[in-house]
Amino acid sequence: MIESGASVGYVAGDLDDDVARVMRAVPRVDFLTAEQRQFADRDRALPLWHGQTGSQPSTVAAMLRLLAVPPGAHVLDVGAGSGWTTALLAHLVGSSGEVLGLELDAELAAWGAANVARHDVPWARIEAADPRHLGRERPGGWDRILVSASPRRLPRALVRQLAPDARMVIPVRTTMTLVVSTAGRIGTSAHGAYTFVPLRAGRRG
Repeated sequence: MIESGASVGYVAGDLDDDVARVMRAVPRVDFLTAEQRQFADRDRALPLWHGQTGSQPSTVAAMLRLLAVPPGAHVLDVGAGSGWTTALLAHLVGSSGEVLGLELDAELAAWGAANVARHDVPWARIEAADPRHLGRERPGGWDRILVSASPRRLPRALVRQLAPDARMVIPVRTTMTLVVSTAGRIGTSAHGAYTFVPLRAGRRG
């Protein structure tokens, strides 16, 4: 995810909601490389490796608020990277929920999985993504899907993986897009302009 110019004070701003609380509870610094930890409190994307970045905090907060994750939800985190968003989602769903993070870069997936494991949220995990398929099928679908990379158009493969009443937040080109499934009927809405790394070949569908 690339910096989009959001304001400092990303954790709460004028809000003291569940998203603000989990962002205080799960320090970003735990999900950065040693070289980047000194910049953990800066509201910008930070480099990891292989062209990947640690997400900009204000953008993560905006996406999580759009996603509106309820306790007990089953959540798919596409492009999990360092594991920070996976850990944040784990705190939002609680121990009655489930979070699966998928990352195409196998080295980054292993590092992200180790980062999440240190946070004692056994209902959340990161696995290497299958380069032949976007997302992961789940019986009954996912209640929430978070995507942290930008496709050229809304991937039908991910829309099909939504539960009948569910939400997905995904940047399509430069537009943050909320996808809402209501009784299986799909609606979309736009929520601002952002710049993300492209959704790579193995993540498209």
